[in-house]
Amino acid sequence: MTLSRRQVRLRREYLYRRSLEGKEREVYEKKRRIREALAAGKAVPTELVREEAELRQQMAFDDARAMGPRAALDDEYARTLRGERLAKICISTSRSPSSRLKQFSKELKHLFPNSTNVNRGNTKVSDLVDAARRADFSDLVVAHETRGQPDGLVVCHLPLGPTTYFTLSNCVLRHDVVAPNYSVDSPPHLIFHDFNQDDKPLARRIVTVLKCLFPTAKADAKRVVTFYNRDDTISFRHHTYVKRGKDLDLTELGPRFEMTPYQIKLGTLDLAPEASDTEWVLRPYLNSAARVL
Repeated sequence: MTLSRRQVRLRREYLYRRSLEGKEREVYEKKRRIREALAAGKAVPTELVREEAELRQQMAFDDARAMGPRAALDDEYARTLRGERLAKICISTSRSPSSRLKQFSKELKHLFPNSTNVNRGNTKVSDLVDAARRADFSDLVVAHETRGQPDGLVVCHLPLGPTTYFTLSNCVLRHDVVAPNYSVDSPPHLIFHDFNQDDKPLARRIVTVLKCLFPTAKADAKRVVTFYNRDDTISFRHHTYVKRGKDLDLTELGPRFEMTPYQIKLGTLDLAPEASDTEWVLRPYLNSAARVL
């Protein structure tokens, strides 16, 4: 099933706004370089000489509050971050799931207070995304497996994307943890540890993708979900706690697993690879930086 005309129009408008944002960032960077050269008493960089007059004229009218470029275009998550749209998750699996993958998807449902577990059956990806979009889900989470072991997780933000891909490893189900019963009525507190959000836009992007899967927690919530980043591998842990004086007693609820992001596509899951732009992809043998996140 192809996208409706309205979805195609909305996606084109979003991509156009994103392209404008890229141009604004480029202009801001040029102004910054000219401003630094003038402040240091140095000559304007050679590649900016032809644009210097026009850029300096724009700089004269820049307001101090608007010196920097606009925040990264997160129109996809802006409503959720502002609390205007409640996180509503649709959870499904790959086709013909094993009993272990079905159990894993049920346990994922227990993580999110406002979620629905959908039996995939023989439904096509395009039909699954279209149904989730019509039901006004904010995100579609699809779990994958290899030989009965969960090894992949796809988080598709609706209605226009992006779609983030993770590999899973060392997956331990709640059955194996022997966790106590717990209520999922209230959202959990979220802990993001060792994400270099100030230095790396990709880390901010991953944190936004994961954070918007959960509604805002209340102050008295007793559940905690932790994303611990170490060497670009994110350890996921789920606990409940009881405060005893100055000490906290933690009880693991499960499941637990390690997740590694490897791709972010700007479109939704049902789009063909050539129909959606790649925002980021992990190339472990080509990256020059030692750390991605």
